[in-house]
Amino acid sequence: MSPTVACVVPCYNEETAVGQVVRDLRAALPEAVIYVYDNASTDGTVTEALKAGAIVRHEPRKGKGNVIRRAFADVEADALLIIDGDDTYDAARAREMVDLLFEGPYDQVVGARRQTVDTAYRAGHEVGNKLLTGAVRTLFGNDVSDMLSGYRVFSRRYVKSFPALSREFETETEMTVHALSLRLPTAEIGVGFKDRPTGSASKLRTYRDGWRILKLILGLARRQRPALFHSVIAGLLAAVSLALGLPVVVEFARTGVVPRIPTAVLAAAIMIIAVLVLLVGYILESFMYMRQEQTRLAHLQYPAPSRSADYVPSALLRSSGSARAGRPGAAA
Repeated sequence: MSPTVACVVPCYNEETAVGQVVRDLRAALPEAVIYVYDNASTDGTVTEALKAGAIVRHEPRKGKGNVIRRAFADVEADALLIIDGDDTYDAARAREMVDLLFEGPYDQVVGARRQTVDTAYRAGHEVGNKLLTGAVRTLFGNDVSDMLSGYRVFSRRYVKSFPALSREFETETEMTVHALSLRLPTAEIGVGFKDRPTGSASKLRTYRDGWRILKLILGLARRQRPALFHSVIAGLLAAVSLALGLPVVVEFARTGVVPRIPTAVLAAAIMIIAVLVLLVGYILESFMYMRQEQTRLAHLQYPAPSRSADYVPSALLRSSGSARAGRPGAAA
């Protein structure tokens, strides 16, 4: 039996673009079931999606993360593709991405954005993407070229083990860190990225959403790398303690007298707090390992993605030089 493929298109007020996205997906993946998840749109998004042949479902709670959480819970498929409904991604590459997922097999294939026009990124977005991607690379130690891409294909076992805790545009960051933390096999394909169609407006709020993504990165670092996170805090506290206490120690060594007792007590208290913070970090690290083991076991309850004997991958994938497979356990 051929593997099942589903496409999820999150949409909020995308009546000028969603129809084209659905038609492009249908042309690239005729066997796929295409779901448009309407996120409380007030325009003709639902009408255009239905006209294009999509199945429309509704998620009234605003935010892309809420849509992903709902879709990942409801949709059953061996390969699940997500793509934004704004017609900025090259949906024609969907076949290559799905084929690569099965051929790997991989748990995630990311469509890394390559601008086809200079104005595809809004002012500041490209720089912000690089800075936030760099922060994830630094904290989690892997090469990530486009952490915020909204064009991805997932295996069933990825989808069913993904916690989907984010509410808004930070969901892609959570997806990336989930794959990095579990060392899931991931690959990448460069995809075209263009301007929105005329009449379509971006829902991304540059500074507010950028701040939310940064807060999520720090929160994930605290939860996923507690020993590192608490070591940094403990180090800062220890530095303050030493700055306060060393002059007192030097003066005591020189005169045998401690004239600044309050300063000495404060320095000692801060150092004790630093040690306690460090110990908490290592205790939480143990809990984190247990949680990762449970998540890993949940992930392994589902078989690896595979194609049937009669499934023929696209010839374009075999000849394309733009597909770059990440090594198993590393996100590209």
